[in-house]
Amino acid sequence: MSQVPFESAGALRVGVVDFVAPDEIRVAIDIEAPESVALNTGTPRLFPRVNGYLLIAVDEVFLVGQTEWLTVERSAFPKRRGMQDFGLIDLPYPMRRLRLNPIGTLSLGSASGRYVFARGADAFPSNGAAVMLPTERQLRSIVESGQQRRVKVGESPLAGDADVRVDPDRLFGRHLAVLGNTGSGKSCTVAGLIRWSLEQAQHEISSEVQPNARFIILDPNGEYARAFAGGGSVKARIFKVGADEEQSALKVPLWFWNSAEWASFTQASARTQRPLLRRALREIKAGRRVSSEPGREEKEQVLRRYLSSRLVSIRRDIRSGAFQLEESKFGFRLRAMAEDLRERHVAFPFHGLDSIAEAMEAACRDTFHSFPEPGTGKTVEYYRAFNERQVSAIVEALESSVDLLGGIVYQEGPDEDVPVPFNGAELADHLEMLAEQENVTQYLDFLVSRIRTFLADPKLNSVIGDAGSVKLEDWLSDYLGAGDSEHGCVSVVDLSLVPTEVAHVVTAVIARMLFEALQRYVAKHGVALPTVLVMEEAHTFVKRYRDDIENQDAATVCCQMFERIAREGRKFGLGLVLSSQRPSDLSPTVLSQCNTFLLHRISNDRDQELVHRLVPDNLRGLLRELPSLASQNAILLGWASELPVLVRMNDLPRSQQPRSDDPEFWGVWTGKDETGKPVLRTVEWKAIALDWQEGVGE
Repeated sequence: MSQVPFESAGALRVGVVDFVAPDEIRVAIDIEAPESVALNTGTPRLFPRVNGYLLIAVDEVFLVGQTEWLTVERSAFPKRRGMQDFGLIDLPYPMRRLRLNPIGTLSLGSASGRYVFARGADAFPSNGAAVMLPTERQLRSIVESGQQRRVKVGESPLAGDADVRVDPDRLFGRHLAVLGNTGSGKSCTVAGLIRWSLEQAQHEISSEVQPNARFIILDPNGEYARAFAGGGSVKARIFKVGADEEQSALKVPLWFWNSAEWASFTQASARTQRPLLRRALREIKAGRRVSSEPGREEKEQVLRRYLSSRLVSIRRDIRSGAFQLEESKFGFRLRAMAEDLRERHVAFPFHGLDSIAEAMEAACRDTFHSFPEPGTGKTVEYYRAFNERQVSAIVEALESSVDLLGGIVYQEGPDEDVPVPFNGAELADHLEMLAEQENVTQYLDFLVSRIRTFLADPKLNSVIGDAGSVKLEDWLSDYLGAGDSEHGCVSVVDLSLVPTEVAHVVTAVIARMLFEALQRYVAKHGVALPTVLVMEEAHTFVKRYRDDIENQDAATVCCQMFERIAREGRKFGLGLVLSSQRPSDLSPTVLSQCNTFLLHRISNDRDQELVHRLVPDNLRGLLRELPSLASQNAILLGWASELPVLVRMNDLPRSQQPRSDDPEFWGVWTGKDETGKPVLRTVEWKAIALDWQEGVGE
């Protein structure tokens, strides 16, 4: 085995170990050690420095420690090397000390002759071991460690400006969270990571060929259109409400929505409205519309489906044993069914409906009980447990009637969640017809009117309408790309002008469609199609929620979709990038699934506390810099980095930066910026008013 060259270590010594524990090492700094700048490491370097790196020789490797704090202690006896004159009296001298967090080992590779850094340590030094400054070569080996570091994202000011590179497989494959205050550089970091990754991939293949990459950016503030607009090596498609000639209209038709998204959008109640809404979606997607003036044959089909559903429901209660529970609502349901069947018997006197009603009423009579409630005088009604004989008589009567109509009908056609085109107005009409059939019109009036109101809104209709103008395969090619140069590598979905009423639903639908499309790709081809979904302002769309609420709103459904992507997306090649200024508001489920973090300046106490819980105790020293980080600086930690490292992100030209600049108050007030260039802000409200009023006020 190659020996580690310790012979030159004496010139780099700065102190000795005087306390050792598995999670900390305390060092007494030599009197002769530099007090501000070290000049013996090849290049001038600040020492001592908080969060800087030091080495301790252990066996045949170096233990790497990161400085957590520095202090000065008054020592009773100074430590002086060399010959001591006992005739002289040494006066007390202040001793400098520091604490190291052990983070890994640095060894010399036997084959490559290069230093190799590895996380963790299996041996610790003893008291008195020398503590040394790393050389320039060793320092770069610590930061630039790891395999397949293909993309440079910045430089480390704590490691002699060594290049900080990442492996895209690690960075995007297990989800990334970019967190920090407003103005700390999050948006530029996200845009830069996408651009630098694609440019490096293009450099590896050919400047004439677009990488077979897929980035979908959900942009609620309209920031990224500028970052990827125009020409250049990275081509992007912009989807926006009110798109211009160089952009594409944002279309998320309502027939993409699944039943949960419809229920949250319409605020459908769980007990009455939601089951009928799902049934209406299923039937209208199967082409089974209910006519306003149905003929005899269609009426019999409606009755057949009605009796079939009741038969299936009672059989399910038999299997579960619900009919034998006194606290269940089985008796009240039978009574309501019997009353409904008596009304239907008038229109269908020869279909055995009276026999079913009689069996239900007989069972209810045998088990019904009531008593006056003490103190109030109100009558309390309840049903005792039903027996198998009573329920079997009801099932036999139902089976006899269903056989007369042609047999039981199970669900036919597509599921209610399958994206099959239909018109929103037809859904509202179908719901009204179903409500009349089930005699629950009073419960569905609000739901139907809400659907009709939203469908009549032209702003909403521009996004969710036009069922016939959008084909599923074309939509997937536009947003996910078809692997050709025409579609580009980046899709920017500008959500800034999406109406507030559907913003969360539209976001949830887009995320779900991408996820389910990649699921089906894996099922068909057996391999994943790597794709990255970027969610800007994630605290708005991936916000923690209460799971004890029965009727979940659109924001909850949206968050649940991202939680599913966070849990399962990796298996289908879908990586998630979250950008947020309030990590404490994010869903804990999503945040816990992120394996890599890029942390910009964070000043809020709650957010800092949450971030500190993301890393082990012995690596938290670097996070103390979070409140004071300058813009463009970030801390990279997690799966994509061997150790937490401070990074100054690469510069991004202004033309490639997202539109997130601070407002120039002074420049506008005075008419010029700091360089003397004029800053003009002309005001023409008429054009804005006409656009706002869509030409009606002209």
